[in-house]
Amino acid sequence: MTARGIRIMLVVAIVIDVAYWTIWFTHRSWIASDTSQAYVEFENAFPLADAWLGLTCVLALVALGRRSPTALLWLIAAGSAGMYLFGMDVLYDLENGIYSEGAGGVVEAAINLITLAFSVIALRWAWTRRAPLLAGADV
Repeated sequence: MTARGIRIMLVVAIVIDVAYWTIWFTHRSWIASDTSQAYVEFENAFPLADAWLGLTCVLALVALGRRSPTALLWLIAAGSAGMYLFGMDVLYDLENGIYSEGAGGVVEAAINLITLAFSVIALRWAWTRRAPLLAGADV
């Protein structure tokens, strides 16, 4: 993937993050995989962690644009934040049968797969380009 592709991926991640939480707090039924109190409480525990993911994506995007060595830090932070969120979400979903909840389960699985793909790509891309990123070179 090119640096342009990574920038696009970061923008998409930011847009999805903001859109998800906007919908969650305004039209929850559009994306909720379950209606149980436990599920709602679980999801309500994520906005701060997702805000951190969004912030790391913004900072990675800015650092890449400036060819700042901090791009490596922020890409690794974004990738690891995504992996952590992926792990928490998947474990809850598996333990609570969320994936079998019809369309909501499909949406949840898609979110999990997108999060995993984003995280692996961000981590691998940053790590394999660490020298040029740290040097502020064109990647």
